[in-house]
Amino acid sequence: MKDTAWFQGFPGAITVTDAKGIIMAMNEQASRAFEKEGGYDLISKNVLDCHPEPARSKLENLFKSPRKNVYTIQKHGKKRLVYQAPYFTDGQFAGLIELGLDLPEEIPHFNRDL
Repeated sequence: MKDTAWFQGFPGAITVTDAKGIIMAMNEQASRAFEKEGGYDLISKNVLDCHPEPARSKLENLFKSPRKNVYTIQKHGKKRLVYQAPYFTDGQFAGLIELGLDLPEEIPHFNRDL
């Protein structure tokens, strides 16, 4: 994957894998977020090897049955959204993209259905 300015400058962590779970790309934020695990050296490694159980099994299931997995965590006192979603090339499952976004304490919610 050719890195572009938007990819590196995005204010959240982006990690991209292929359909077998091999990390193909990560932006600067992701490299920093996973610095203790190797940062950019994780590229070409299997993402499953980076996750302990039960997270590993959950992630493995996303590769077997591609679908979204969205949740929040709290780490270092900050609330964070983790959004894992499949991407497709020519209709075929091509891998997963994980976004990690820091969330503010208060988030406005607007009901556009009203």
